[in-house]
Amino acid sequence: MKINLAKSAGFCFGVRRALDIAFRAASAGEKVYMLGDIVHNEQASKQIAKAGAKKIKKFSPGRGRVFLIRAHGVGKEVIAGAKGRGYKILDATCPMVKEIQRISQEAENSGYGIIVIGDKKHDEVQGIIGQLRTAAIVIDPSGGIPWKRLQKIKKAAVVVQSTQNLDKVLKIARALKPHFREFKFFNTICMPTRIKQAEIKKMPLENDLMLIIGSKSSANTKRLYEISKPLNKRSYWISSKEDIKRKWFKEAKSVGITAGASTPEATTQEVIAYIKQILP
Repeated sequence: MKINLAKSAGFCFGVRRALDIAFRAASAGEKVYMLGDIVHNEQASKQIAKAGAKKIKKFSPGRGRVFLIRAHGVGKEVIAGAKGRGYKILDATCPMVKEIQRISQEAENSGYGIIVIGDKKHDEVQGIIGQLRTAAIVIDPSGGIPWKRLQKIKKAAVVVQSTQNLDKVLKIARALKPHFREFKFFNTICMPTRIKQAEIKKMPLENDLMLIIGSKSSANTKRLYEISKPLNKRSYWISSKEDIKRKWFKEAKSVGITAGASTPEATTQEVIAYIKQILP
């Protein structure tokens, strides 16, 4: 059995940076609190919890506490709420997500209606629209385009959740463009996502089966699986080695492995070690 690991597998810059910020703050004795998981991965979240950072659902009095803004970012109202309760703010938002927020604000200030292509309920998307004074329109690629809602926009500026499927996004952008007097499209899919997606368009064709490692809550891992599956029916989305089934490898001579941007290296190496253990 030949094991081929994607060069881009695992943590992206933004996730690694957010984890480093959280670990440093917790190790320095800060009382660190987050609204939800720092990244969408159970193993990484457990590591942060072990270091002392705590996950909360709502703000309690925060004097002497630090509110850590996670990699996906948050809206202005969330930050104001934390400050109002006495928290010190520690911003671990991915710089690429910050750039999407900045572009959206500048376009709004220039009179453009903002359209976001992304998963409507995803933390990153909520953080982007939470920077704006007026309500943005979110187009979820898994659904249709809300043409009636878009009619009120004359000048449109489109930004994209950083981990979206590039091919689907470009298709939506082409469909939107003729319907506006002025149209600006900002392809804000981040470079790590583009590299991962370029690899996953090739690997399923070069291997007998594919393993995509990452949490079921990870948007970028979901995208890798969605691209891989039509190219190779023997594509499997796993969270850890515990999800692997021996029968998948029947008559397979090669396995391609990639991992989402929030999947720890240790998890990927455990999967590889397990495959070597169970197969001749």
